[in-house]
This record gives sequence, C-alpha cells and structure tokens, in this order.
Amino acid sequence: MIRSTSMRAAAVLLAVLVAGCGATPTPSSPTSPSSPAVEEGRRLVTKPTAPTDGTLLEPATGFGSRPPAWLGTRELPKTSSGYGEVRPTPPVLRNRRWTLPDTVPTRPGRGFKAKVVSPAPARVIARSSWVDGCPVAATDLAWLRLTFWGFDAQRHTGELLVHRAAADDIVSVFRTLYRERFPQEQVGIVRSYDPDAPATGDGNGTGSFVCRPSTGATYFSQHAYGLAIDVNTFQNPYLKGDVVLPELAGSYLRRDVVRPGMIVDAGPVVEAFARIGWEWGGDWNQSKDYQHFSRNGL
Repeated sequence: MIRSTSMRAAAVLLAVLVAGCGATPTPSSPTSPSSPAVEEGRRLVTKPTAPTDGTLLEPATGFGSRPPAWLGTRELPKTSSGYGEVRPTPPVLRNRRWTLPDTVPTRPGRGFKAKVVSPAPARVIARSSWVDGCPVAATDLAWLRLTFWGFDAQRHTGELLVHRAAADDIVSVFRTLYRERFPQEQVGIVRSYDPDAPATGDGNGTGSFVCRPSTGATYFSQHAYGLAIDVNTFQNPYLKGDVVLPELAGSYLRRDVVRPGMIVDAGPVVEAFARIGWEWGGDWNQSKDYQHFSRNGL
C-alpha cells in the first residue's frame, strides 16, 4: 500500500500513463461512442459558465475537495485483454475536481512560467522510464518545468520530459492552457514502465515521455520518443472495443456532459495543440483516445 499522499499521487499518475493510448487511428469526425462501459449516471444541473463548444458545463461539485483515501490503492482483477476489469465510475469520481500535490518546487513569480533544460540532466533521466534500448537518445530529451492551473483554482508547478525538438512548442501549448485556466490534476514524469503492474483504474495526470509500446501493439508509442502528451487521463479516457483506460473512467465517455478538465472538439486544448501541428486522438475512428496528442497523429 502507498503510505504517503505524494507517493500515491506519483503512483496514480504512473498507472494510467503507462497503460493508455497509442493505438493506430483512422481519423474521422469525433463522435460520442456507444459502449457497454459507458455509464449513464445522473446528469447534474448545468449552468452557463465558460462554454468551450456550445455545451454548458456542470457546476463545481467537489471544487477544491480532497481525493478519497483509497485513490490508487484498490487493485482491479485483470481480464483476458491484460488490462483491469472495467467497472462503473464511483460517484466521487464522476465529477473529479481536485489537484494532487506538486512533485517539483513552485516556479517563482506570478502567472505562467516555464524553464527548459536541454538535454535533460542525468539525474532527471535516472528517475524516468528511459533505459538502454529506448528509441530516443537520452540526450534528445528536454526537461520542462512549468506552471499550470489546478482544479483548486490555484497556480501549480509540474514537470515533463519531451523530445528537445518539441520543447518550445510544448511550452507554448501550456502557456495557452494556463491563460485559458484549463485545469489539470497533476503534471509529472512517469518514473517506470511495468506492463504487469496491478491496475487501479483511477489514475489521472498529464505526462509525455514513457518508454513503452503502443497500446495493444508491439511497436513503440510516440510517448517513447517524447513526441506525445496525455492530458487529464481520467477526464479524457481511452476507448477501443471493450477496453477503457483508466478502467473506472466510463462516466467520462459521455462527452456530451462537459465537466471541468475534459477536452472538447474545437476547445482550447485541441486548438492549442493544432497550432503546433499536433493531432488529437479524439478524432480517431477505430478507437478514441481523448487524452492523447501527438506530433505524427499516432
């Protein structure tokens, strides 16, 4: 069992980023997928605040609240797919609105701040998932420390490892997300990749570099090059057939019920990545990867 909040936060971020996204897409117009895993749930009363695509947002239920004590600790049984068993979204996670503790010191000053160190220091690479045999050289990875807006309406600081060729573009994206007050739960570096690690199905976070294959494939994911980013993985799950990642995020497959932290078509997140030429997994046809953005569209 994870004994501290900061350790649990890191484990929750790791659990979903190493499991999600990267399947081969066929682009199409986004749809609201129909799946047995989609949970109808209770639609909350809406109010006209900060619409991004003409859809009204739900009220700030749970604003600034603490995560449940069991977050990241309850293991799911594995299925024949190799992933955890898909289960209904617990009520406390249906309108998820908290920000976990920052994993790096706060950037000084006010507003958006970012610092790029390229190549990333050896000590940072050592606490990432990079190992010999990864498809990108460690010297081609850049270390980003940047501020982001939390669900608690406060300024937070996170870190990313990205390909150094994309570092400045990624900073521009996060500058836009900060200006738009797009909330994120945690921004961090995935520390290891273990495909056999137990699934809890409740992870959430924003991250980039993970040295792993694409979901359901044997070739490397774009994450393994530092050329893909997942944003708020629980609010923006992955769906292909009966596979939902994170496994407890089925409520968020209802894309017509827009809640804070969700990425919507023509919204600020999609537009910010489009300006740097990155494509969105929410536009895929054979699967939907609402959290995923990549340089080559895969």
